[in-house]
Amino acid sequence: MASKLLLAGLLLLVVALAVVEGNNIGVCIRNCAQCKKMFGAYFEGQLCADACVKFKGKLLPDCEDVASIAPFLNKLE
Repeated sequence: MASKLLLAGLLLLVVALAVVEGNNIGVCIRNCAQCKKMFGAYFEGQLCADACVKFKGKLLPDCEDVASIAPFLNKLE
């Protein structure tokens, strides 16, 4: 009985971690979209979204923090 309970607990933990990771990617992509709306052509939204997927949402862009969005900004000439 204890082994079934342990297995169920581990399964629940794995599912919870997968949901959290998926949620981080979603938050990251939504932040990219928000920055694209704010900065328009100066912001590389697709590059930002690609980074969200590549790094599994660990690098969250913050439109008010230049350091977090610097790799996605470009100069229009």
